[in-house]
Amino acid sequence: MPKITPFLWFDNSAEEAANFYTSLFKNSKVLTVNRVGGKVMTVSFELEDQKFIGLNGGPHYHFTEAFSMFVNVETQEEVDHLWNKLTEGGSESRCGWLKDKYGLSWQIIPKALTELMSDPDPQKSAAVFQAMMKMNKIVIADLTQAHEGKTAA
Repeated sequence: MPKITPFLWFDNSAEEAANFYTSLFKNSKVLTVNRVGGKVMTVSFELEDQKFIGLNGGPHYHFTEAFSMFVNVETQEEVDHLWNKLTEGGSESRCGWLKDKYGLSWQIIPKALTELMSDPDPQKSAAVFQAMMKMNKIVIADLTQAHEGKTAA
């Protein structure tokens, strides 16, 4: 069965980005760096056992929010850590989305958001959704309060 590998186009920072991303996730590593004329052309790397290839393709194309990395995390500490590291030099957006310093979009989403929004009680799931819509970084405690019918402080 074929393996699908995301192929990411960077201007000239593929190796730097691969090193940065692999520093953030435990089961991650740079696999190969291919050079042409002494300059990095491609970098293959793994993030949590998912392989990626980064290309230094020049300034012709840029990332958009139409493609993002969805990171499903367990704890608020994981949300905070990844959010803080990935927004350094980047920008925050709404509902758990951000753009890193390389222009790549990420969604840092705690499993609690999916679980609370899946509540069969439509009022509870709607309250969680409304709370999420007001957030940039997702805050699990605020989602839980919304689910319980309480307002965040």
